Amino acid sequence: MAVLPACAQQAEPAVQAPAVASAEAASLDGPALWKVADEDTTVYLFGTIHALPEGKDWYSGTIAKAFDASGELVTEIPAGAENDPATAQLIQTKAMLPAGTTLRSKLTDTQRATYEEALAKLNLPAQAFDQFKPWFAGMTLGLLPLLQQGYSPEAGVEKVLEGKAGEAMTRGALETAEYQISVFDGMLEDAQISFLVETAEGIDDAKAKLDAMVSVWMAGDADRLAALMNEELTDPMLAERLLYTRNGNWAEWIDERLDEPGTVFIAVGAGHLAGRNSVQDKLAERDLKAVRVQ
Repeated sequence: MAVLPACAQQAEPAVQAPAVASAEAASLDGPALWKVADEDTTVYLFGTIHALPEGKDWYSGTIAKAFDASGELVTEIPAGAENDPATAQLIQTKAMLPAGTTLRSKLTDTQRATYEEALAKLNLPAQAFDQFKPWFAGMTLGLLPLLQQGYSPEAGVEKVLEGKAGEAMTRGALETAEYQISVFDGMLEDAQISFLVETAEGIDDAKAKLDAMVSVWMAGDADRLAALMNEELTDPMLAERLLYTRNGNWAEWIDERLDEPGTVFIAVGAGHLAGRNSVQDKLAERDLKAVRVQ
């Protein structure tokens, strides 16, 4: 998810190789890049990491050439939406619990102990997110240890691409910020709490796991990336909400975009382009082939 970068680290269970054709001449020595094309349209698919440490050098070679050749940059949500005050206000509105209710009151004694221990490790008071719904607390808990240890959305792939896009490059988005927020806000409360507790339980390993994901992402190993992400999301209903339904929607968008000429560079969370029910798999269901070019 682009609204809160922590969401980008989630992926799906039951990993298998996606239905993607590999180009024989592809140089698989960097982050993975695919393309879908017809006689007058080319759509590049690039899997991103929304928050990265400073100094990661991934923009080169085939990726840079594909981006330079593109006339439109398409991201998950409109450029700058994550920093828009209206988005912040929307998150606050959707994420708040009703007056008189606290997050910790919704947890069992065991869950509360796990959650409060995670907050303490981040030097936060136990009541830090008492007024917020479990989904928001869970996403924030997933992001904070990374920010504290050198990861930054400002160094994330989308920010870098935005900085390299010239004025002539048009912008597009697959979703709105409001829709992305609704993906989490619409979860059943039990699922939200499970997500929160699982995040709290993994607080010590958050950076090490993301370090490993970034390493295989830099190497372009999409299957290994899917396997690592699989460890982070085991709830089929959550996988459906976070990935599968959205991947299908995006495949439909690409299918329709192929009716218009031009070259488009789509940059979305890497979990959407790896594993079972990926965007590529959803494209294959529409008889569209995604070819690996990097």
